[in-house]
Amino acid sequence: MNPIKTASVCGLGKLGACIAATLAARGLEVVGVDVDPDKVKKINEGVAPLDEPLLAETIRAGRSRLRATLDPRETVATDATFFIPPSPSLPDGSFSNEFLLKSMQPVAKAMKDAGKRNHLFVCSSTTTPGAVDAVLVPMLERELGGICGRDFGVCYNPEFIALGDVINGLLEPDLVLIGESDPQSGAALEQLYKRYNRNSPRIARMSIVSAELAKISLNSYITMKISFTNQLRMIAARHSKADIHAILDALGSDSRIGKKYLRAGLSYGGPCFPRDNRLLAYTARQVGLEAPLAEASDRINERTKQELVQKVQDMVQPGDTVAVLGVTYKPETYITEEAAGLFLAQQLKRRGHRVLIHDFAATPANSPSLHEFELISNLDEFENNPNVKLAVICCPWTRYRDFAPASGTRVFTPWHL
Repeated sequence: MNPIKTASVCGLGKLGACIAATLAARGLEVVGVDVDPDKVKKINEGVAPLDEPLLAETIRAGRSRLRATLDPRETVATDATFFIPPSPSLPDGSFSNEFLLKSMQPVAKAMKDAGKRNHLFVCSSTTTPGAVDAVLVPMLERELGGICGRDFGVCYNPEFIALGDVINGLLEPDLVLIGESDPQSGAALEQLYKRYNRNSPRIARMSIVSAELAKISLNSYITMKISFTNQLRMIAARHSKADIHAILDALGSDSRIGKKYLRAGLSYGGPCFPRDNRLLAYTARQVGLEAPLAEASDRINERTKQELVQKVQDMVQPGDTVAVLGVTYKPETYITEEAAGLFLAQQLKRRGHRVLIHDFAATPANSPSLHEFELISNLDEFENNPNVKLAVICCPWTRYRDFAPASGTRVFTPWHL
């Protein structure tokens, strides 16, 4: 396996565009591949194809080494290809391989047609444990007419990033996880990360299925911690003198627990935590076991959403107008997937309330689910004359900390702003 000096990135979405930009900014020659002509055009113009802090600046920093194309055959001239297409959840909790197969197949065909050997295929999308070895590698062997580990290499290399801070998360991770088909492939990717990362993270190399399990287990553990805080918050709320924030602050001081994610608030959401947690439960069922902790985390998360709706319902009268402030699943991103604020707004509207919504990043243009609601376009004007009974802060954007509406409007938030 040759040292990785040039790379291609297939899938220029929320993560792929950031990987391509940071690789180029750190000195590699990079080709981005996507089926969306608009994304390709924007990358080639030196413009960010989506909203993500620091992405535009990073693209500019590496622009001389970054280009994009619609043609997967241009991956042949690179040493490694990173694949980051969507891997949507299926009804049973597993993840679909459809888009990974559609992304990898034409690249493999291009390699076969060019007679190229020793290319490294890197899967960065989250997969169902066992899928890389059982589905993706056999497809590559058929298309390439070769043997994995001898004629080409495969690595499973998911990233642990937070939307809204993807660039820093890629360049300065706590952990780099590498599942390798063979030691040479893993070593090549490890050497790339030693040049790429600005810090010196732990680089954990293991079998591909071990890495698949490690990825979803890490996220499942975090969701368990979040659900524990919400479970404790609901218990503390039944005791008039209990202060959940003081309790959690004390618990987090124990080094065995730590303060990260130990914060009372609302349910977890977004594109990773809920799906990865359910995927771990699915994976357990596939081998005849149960994952009761993962299943309980999911149940508590859903109960947390329902509890929010009931609490708000108890604070208003039928038909009252309610403002929901913050409909993204976390600050500094426009993603509303499984967000508590969006869930609350939908439930209130279905129960006959007039619902106004506001967010600092999500709009109907980037989050189509918002089309059904009335938007608060100017928070300052709304603050002076809201004409609503209740404003609920559902996402802890720091800019909501100073929100103070005119008298007559009650403000409620479970977050400690």
